[in-house]
Amino acid sequence: MKIKLVSFGYKYGSPTNANYLWDVRFLPNPYWVDELRPKTGCDHEVSEYVIGSAEGRSFIKQLKPLLLYLVQQNRVAEKDELVLAVGCTGGRHRSVAVTEVLYDLLKMVSADLEME
Repeated sequence: MKIKLVSFGYKYGSPTNANYLWDVRFLPNPYWVDELRPKTGCDHEVSEYVIGSAEGRSFIKQLKPLLLYLVQQNRVAEKDELVLAVGCTGGRHRSVAVTEVLYDLLKMVSADLEME
């Protein structure tokens, strides 16, 4: 199964082809921090601000078992492709940081699934 990750900004519209979509606008917004505004979710400082927050840590902790479940169930359903989308206001900071973590989690999930 091919898994695609999409990071997007709600102000530009949401993707129509996503199987699952997470709105992460509840996470702390680096846009409001002057030194973080020009950076992206790929930058360590931004990722730490978003994912390192209490909300970010809690979200990722709860997302991991859900992600494993969704991948397993979609494989059982013999889906060829799974599109996971993550959105924030502008699609530059929070959604990118979370998408990067999703990528890392999916690498771990794939290893877990191969063991079963």
